[in-house]
Amino acid sequence: MSESPKKIHVVINPAAGKDEPILNIINDVCRRYDVDWSISVTKKFGDATEFTRQAAKKGFDIVAGYGGDGTQHEIANGILGTNAIMGVLPGGTGNNFSKELGTPQTLRPAVELLCTSQKVRYVDVVQMGDTFFILRLYVGIEPEQQTSREDKDKYGKLAYIIDTTRKARISKEVKYRIRIDDELIEVPAMVLYVVNAAKNGAGISVVGAVSKIDDGLMDAFILNMNDLNTIAGTFDRMLNINTINAKKYLRQGKEMTIETEPDQPVWTDGEYTGRTPISLKVLPAALPVVVPE
Repeated sequence: MSESPKKIHVVINPAAGKDEPILNIINDVCRRYDVDWSISVTKKFGDATEFTRQAAKKGFDIVAGYGGDGTQHEIANGILGTNAIMGVLPGGTGNNFSKELGTPQTLRPAVELLCTSQKVRYVDVVQMGDTFFILRLYVGIEPEQQTSREDKDKYGKLAYIIDTTRKARISKEVKYRIRIDDELIEVPAMVLYVVNAAKNGAGISVVGAVSKIDDGLMDAFILNMNDLNTIAGTFDRMLNINTINAKKYLRQGKEMTIETEPDQPVWTDGEYTGRTPISLKVLPAALPVVVPE
């Protein structure tokens, strides 16, 4: 990154999960470091991506999203193909992407990082059609089953645990046909996960030490409440326990196709993005992000 004075644009999601004086903090920190800054505020899905592209065209060095992982998803989609670098300001409930990168979990030090750090990490993204995701994709959860904004506000991070339990009870088993590079897997399952960045809101990796955000690979695993070995394998991976189940239900690859019978809903970084069948491809080291030195 150039050591010349930085220009930072911040895209703010006003529906994010935190209540704090955002503009006051950004202004205070940027003035201290003599950094030129501006903001835009989103109203609907897609705004953050468009605002990011506009800011990149105007010559801003860094475009940062204040919000949760859905906001970071949009910022990343806007950064790709430009000369701008992505910054992350945690404003959501889980802030998984921020935890994956090791960036600060509160706003003031996160803004200070953008103003002072010269280190950029190039992380993988996964392409699905004309969109990209940075965290994970999952298949098999209908929109009405998704964690609600009300539950997030009421329970915080605990909402995801409560909701996962509820989804496990109501999800239905379907037939999956998954091709990962040259391997074909046909298996019954309720939910399929494809992971690029593995840490959850608690900072725990959902696939253990196997996954890295810049290894050029995506990690896939299934969950099926009718096959408790898949559940055991997931917990074993999260706890970094080397068991048969931990290995049996995890695959890594660079390209993937997913078909189901019947078709199933697809989510990328928590956003509904269509239904199966889908094709995926890793773009290694495609996304530059400001990280701690």
